Amino acid sequence: MAASSGRRASALYLRNFVFGVEDSLVSTVGLVSGVAISGLPRAAIFMTGIILIFVEAFSMAIGSFLSEGSVEDYLGQKNESRKLSYVAGIIMFVSYFISGFVPLFPYLFFEVSGALTLSIVVSLIALFFMGVAKGKMSHTPWIRSGFKMFLVGGIAIAVGVTIGSLVRL
Repeated sequence: MAASSGRRASALYLRNFVFGVEDSLVSTVGLVSGVAISGLPRAAIFMTGIILIFVEAFSMAIGSFLSEGSVEDYLGQKNESRKLSYVAGIIMFVSYFISGFVPLFPYLFFEVSGALTLSIVVSLIALFFMGVAKGKMSHTPWIRSGFKMFLVGGIAIAVGVTIGSLVRL
């Protein structure tokens, strides 16, 4: 039972880590790309990204804590649920928070047009490598996992860019 419980906890933590990184990269690059294309100045883009990262990291952590706790409660594992839920929430917060700065940092150093391109490129590269890491951790074909995350994340990024292009200021 302990091995099963340990494997379950590891899967829970992996799920929250991958979800946090992927969602942060995609949400942040989608938002900052969309607002960059819409014509906002660099300072406004950066501030928007900072607010998104803080709010969403906290929101995702709370959501993880509540949802994982609900699952554990449903399964009748109340003693274990709080500890696992707290750790899962912390993993979600940290992975979302740190990853959100990957697409945002170019806006600190470059003008909007250069930052926009660099932000998208580094985010897609990070998504690919996150997929590779996930594939290796889950013992699935890592190259396919990398391209899957790259493609799905790229589609989500394209949505932000498209909306930003349609709703220019």
